[in-house]
Amino acid sequence: MEVLKKISLKVTLIILLFNVNLWSKPIPSSFADLAEELMPSVVNISTTQTIKTQSNPLPFQFPPGSPFEDMFKEFQRPTERKATSLGSGFIIKKNGTVVTNNHVIENADDIIVRVDNKEYEAEVVGSDPYADVAVLKIQSDEDFKPVLFGNSDKARIGDWVVAIGNPFGLGGTVTSGIISARNRDINLTRYDDFIQTDASINQGNSGGPLFNLEGKVIGINTAIIAPGQAGSIGIGFAIPANAASNIIDQLIKYGETKRGWLGVRIQQVTKEIAEVQNLDKPRGALIAGVSEGSPAEKAGIKPGDIILEFDGQKIQTMRNLPRIVANTKVGKNVVVKVWREKKSFTKRLTLGRLESSKEFIQENKKKEKVKETEIENLKISVRDLTTEDTEARKLDKNLRGVVVTEILSKSPLAALLSLGDIIVEVQNKTIQDTKSLEKVSQEIFKNGDKTLLIRFINKRNQPSYGTVKIK
Repeated sequence: MEVLKKISLKVTLIILLFNVNLWSKPIPSSFADLAEELMPSVVNISTTQTIKTQSNPLPFQFPPGSPFEDMFKEFQRPTERKATSLGSGFIIKKNGTVVTNNHVIENADDIIVRVDNKEYEAEVVGSDPYADVAVLKIQSDEDFKPVLFGNSDKARIGDWVVAIGNPFGLGGTVTSGIISARNRDINLTRYDDFIQTDASINQGNSGGPLFNLEGKVIGINTAIIAPGQAGSIGIGFAIPANAASNIIDQLIKYGETKRGWLGVRIQQVTKEIAEVQNLDKPRGALIAGVSEGSPAEKAGIKPGDIILEFDGQKIQTMRNLPRIVANTKVGKNVVVKVWREKKSFTKRLTLGRLESSKEFIQENKKKEKVKETEIENLKISVRDLTTEDTEARKLDKNLRGVVVTEILSKSPLAALLSLGDIIVEVQNKTIQDTKSLEKVSQEIFKNGDKTLLIRFINKRNQPSYGTVKIK
């Protein structure tokens, strides 16, 4: 019996030692030292943007397209206001290079960075809306305290993390939590691969750093799930540092990104597709289409193929492929493993550049803001009418003119025109583009004309004539 007791005691000790080993990583008693070390490297970012609208002093509003809309147009006045937004960022170089989210600084007129209660102007070095990353440069000759990037691939679910930022304008706010999940796809960007955390992240934390316990940045805080804008409910998302670092390096070096391009349209491999293709399980990316002249077409990849591996990396799901391709160096010779007709084989190809592809250029051309021109004499701003305008408004494709984008309150046309109206004639002279309107307006004031005759197309796409006194 005594022997059994001794054996039992030894087994208990072994189990206890095993448990101590298992939980040997200590739970932090405080994050104070870490916060004190890191806070000088985290910045608050405030931006201002001009918002232009049409004010309506009347106590009622007509529905869009109402015939009464034009009758009461004279009561509408253009107004503009300054909108301010807040965000966070962190310093990565002594010269004041700052990383943040693209959505924090997008379309900003002015950017102010606050470091240790001191404000500096900043300019954009480069930004990438597709990954929601931006790089700024503080306009100062001072030396700043940078932080280092950690290896986000080594971050594990359950690891402690610390977030520092500017939630609701409360700069220098420190929160802690754990990594709740990895590789989250929330359909926010083209390359979603977020780290999920329960560290409190709120409005204003965007662009701020997510630190590990070594004080290294493993993520850029970007988004939260907040039903009804209720604030943090413990579900926040950060861009992994490893994915962001490559983009940041390119923005600093080139002012733009240089992503790999394969030239395929892909879709998910479902259970049914895997069965038809005699694939062991749903995996890889199904090729739905191949771009003309693309690296994929030149390599002989066809619609219906399933890409299983790219440059030695397995493609577990469709969403893996765009991220891996984008992070591969342009011009690199890569091997692609393809599944076709119930068997696998390899193709070798040279990767192109996404930003140089026809599809990318066309996509960005549509998004590109058309240049506005100020017509000083008339106190309005206009832009050229585009084919997108005529298609969207179902107008004659041969129509030429300019679209009104701004009307100052002192403009003689304020009572006649509205934003979005298309000017097609002035003083019976055809307006082809902004240059022709500039020329005609200069002639009008040079000739001393007192009345202006304008033919325009209103927002309901109805042609109208109108006259205004200009002297």
